[in-house]
Amino acid sequence: MKKDEDAPNEDPIILPLEASIDLHPFQPKEIASVVEEYIAEASQAGFSEVRLIHGKGAGVQRNIVRSVLSRHPAVLSFRDAPVEAGGWGATVVRLKAKS
Repeated sequence: MKKDEDAPNEDPIILPLEASIDLHPFQPKEIASVVEEYIAEASQAGFSEVRLIHGKGAGVQRNIVRSVLSRHPAVLSFRDAPVEAGGWGATVVRLKAKS
């Protein structure tokens, strides 16, 4: 059977874990699950603070991100990033200390 070159890749994309993640490459329907997984992994890795870059636009991505953060058990608090780090186009998240 010939592999369809235009078929989407079904394998998960593995990204290196860093103190920030740019959400622009992801589809809107993926944002909530990406944020949930990223926060869980960052918390497990011992990060105390991370930055989620969602862009300014109409605020849809920002609202999705903040909805997930407001109920995620690893999140201590979140706020707009400083102007030099994206302003309201990014959200800085403080994570609870690992126990």
